[in-house]
This record gives sequence, structure tokens and C-alpha cells, in this order.
Amino acid sequence: MSEPEAIATIVEFAEALALKAGELIKRERDENTLRTDYKQQTELVTHADVMADEMITGAIRERFPDHRILSEETMPDLSQAEHLDTPLWIIDPIDGTVNYAYGHPQVAVSIAYAEKGRVQAGVVHAPFAGETFRATMGEGATLNGTAIEHSGATVPRDSLFATGFPYTKDSLEPLLRRLDAMIHQCRDLRRIGSAALDICWVACGRLDIYYENVSPWDFAAARLIALEAGAKAGHFSEVPDGYPADLWGKDILISAPAIWEPVREILRKASGYE
Repeated sequence: MSEPEAIATIVEFAEALALKAGELIKRERDENTLRTDYKQQTELVTHADVMADEMITGAIRERFPDHRILSEETMPDLSQAEHLDTPLWIIDPIDGTVNYAYGHPQVAVSIAYAEKGRVQAGVVHAPFAGETFRATMGEGATLNGTAIEHSGATVPRDSLFATGFPYTKDSLEPLLRRLDAMIHQCRDLRRIGSAALDICWVACGRLDIYYENVSPWDFAAARLIALEAGAKAGHFSEVPDGYPADLWGKDILISAPAIWEPVREILRKASGYE
């Protein structure tokens, strides 16, 4: 099987898994009582997170036993991202767990596939909205099979942005400085509660800008989708030497291309980076 054929097979497999996981988490919320717990005493998790994670990772291990998996629920080891010799799957079974627990619709299953630190394929499926975003490197991005592209925003003042905030509240001050700068220099804020959907909404033009500090499983698939939709992705601080930029989530910035540099300057100044 040639490499393009192999990646095509992988993205089809990833989409099928995401749809199956979406059915599972939708069924668990609609038909059963959610059981909740906390990771590290702060981060909400439901029994459906664990069920979906086990289903996805089990299917990957069965089909691709030599591949590695970086998953929020069962393997939260960031050092995995630094070992690039074998293919890596990056999984978030429920991105937007708080939304999920509160009955909100902004919930997504995120599955990315990377080789040598570069994400090659990504699927983000929103089961309650019935929307599936998908991309393969070099082949564009789609929403439910239809090609998508960024908004084409040209100035921050007319741009809608999204961001998020951590579970732990002990280091909010720099985030609030950034928020203050952005809210004064952009059109408005949307707080959606799912990083994967924030980024996919930039990809399809529902948002113009997204920035945040996030983990690889939150953004790996969606970042490729945004790039393939023509958006620009990078960081407003430096990526450590030797760490794959595709998987580095500190100070991530994704936006329509024309506004990326001016927004980066706003965020750098608000962060005290210059």
C-alpha cells in the first residue's frame, strides 16, 4: 500500500471510530445517569469519557498494535509526544467534558494521527450537532464532506475570538491580561468550552481567532483541519528546541492568515514577552 493510500485508510478508520465514540457518548448522556469524578481533584471526568477512551484505544491497538497512543484519559504522559520514531495517535474521547456534564451541545471526539511529530490526519466529530470535521495533510479540510475555509478576516477590530481557561485557578492573572487586551481590540469573545471545536470553527469561518494553553489531545486534530482550511497556526511564544510544533500547546494561536501577526503582537505584549 502506498503512503497516500495508507493515510487515506487511516483517516477513514479514524472517522469511523469518532462516529462510533460519538454514538456512545450521546447515548450515555441521553439514556443513562452520568457518573462524574475528578482528576487531580480539579478536572471533571465522566464515566462516558473512560468508556469512549477504552473503545477508541482498544480499536487502535487491535488494528495497529505497533502504534503508540497519547490519550487524555488513560495515558496522559506528555513525554510520549517527544518519542517520534513510531506512529502516534492522539486522542480526546470527550473534548468539552464540562459542557457534556451540563447538557450543552458543544462536545467533540478528537482523533489525530502523527508520524515523526507531524500530524498527518485529523477528525473532530461533534455528535450533538451532527458535524464531522476532517482533514488529511495536503488535501484540504471538510465539514460533513463539504470543503471548508477560514473567514478571511482582515483586521482584529472586526474579528470574533475564542479562548479558554484552566481548571486550576492559581495562575489566571496573565490570562486575564490577554483577555483584557483582546476584548478591547477585537469585535467580541465566544467561550465555547471545547478547544477542538473552537479551532474547527476558525477553520470553517464561524470564528476568526483562537488562542489558549492546551494539551496535544485538545488541538492536534483540529489544528491540521484549520491549516488545511487555509488558516494560520503557530505560537505567540517560543516552541522549545526539539519539540514538535504540531504537538506543543503552550500559547497556541490559530486564525485567519491576515490577522495572525497583529493578534500575535497583541498577545505577546499582553503577556510581557516584549
